[in-house]
Amino acid sequence: MDSDLKQNLQDKTTWTRGLYMLLFIFCNGIANAVIFAIIILQFFLTLFTRQPNARLLKLGQGLSTYIYQILQFLSYNTEYHPYPLGAWPKGEPKGIQKTEQESDK
Repeated sequence: MDSDLKQNLQDKTTWTRGLYMLLFIFCNGIANAVIFAIIILQFFLTLFTRQPNARLLKLGQGLSTYIYQILQFLSYNTEYHPYPLGAWPKGEPKGIQKTEQESDK
């Protein structure tokens, strides 16, 4: 049992993943701050113009998918490395169902 623990502690792939996890925790913090700013900005734009900004909608969708990808990696649900090591996400995550209200648009 002791040799198994020693071997696990010396496994470089686990330590490498740990470093990637630290990088993505940092990226997640930045992405959350930006998405918060988008939320506030969209609220005020909608308040004054009665419609959300289309470019901010697209950016918000991309950031939301990016945050989802980061959380999937951090929780060991995937081995895929999100941006900046992988591609920037396009659209919404696979498997997400739209509500009836959204599909009517």
